[in-house]
Amino acid sequence: MFQKFLTNFWQDENGFIISAELVLIATILIIGLIVGLSSIQHAIVSELNDIGDGIGTSNQSYYYSGFSSYKNFGNGGGGNNALKAYTRGAAFYDSGDDCDDDQCDIACDVPVNEGPKTNI
Repeated sequence: MFQKFLTNFWQDENGFIISAELVLIATILIIGLIVGLSSIQHAIVSELNDIGDGIGTSNQSYYYSGFSSYKNFGNGGGGNNALKAYTRGAAFYDSGDDCDDDQCDIACDVPVNEGPKTNI
């Protein structure tokens, strides 16, 4: 009877060992998933930084000249000219912003050790 129990126990594959193996495999997969998602997050932040740099380096300055027209009172171009239409010109100069042309670094910082706890 005891020998039959030991034989059944020895051949049993539905026990604790398989569950421990599955927990170990799942743990390794989750750790790998965290590392992979961290790499994807860093790549996405870098690409969005490149897009922001591209928008920041575009020159948005503009200007246009004004327009004016005078009317002549029919005296063959004499001195009695009056203003008929007039529009002003305008200009805008795009000055540099804080983070234009990759002046700000959005990449991850290096790890820093924690210091001792202090009471403030």
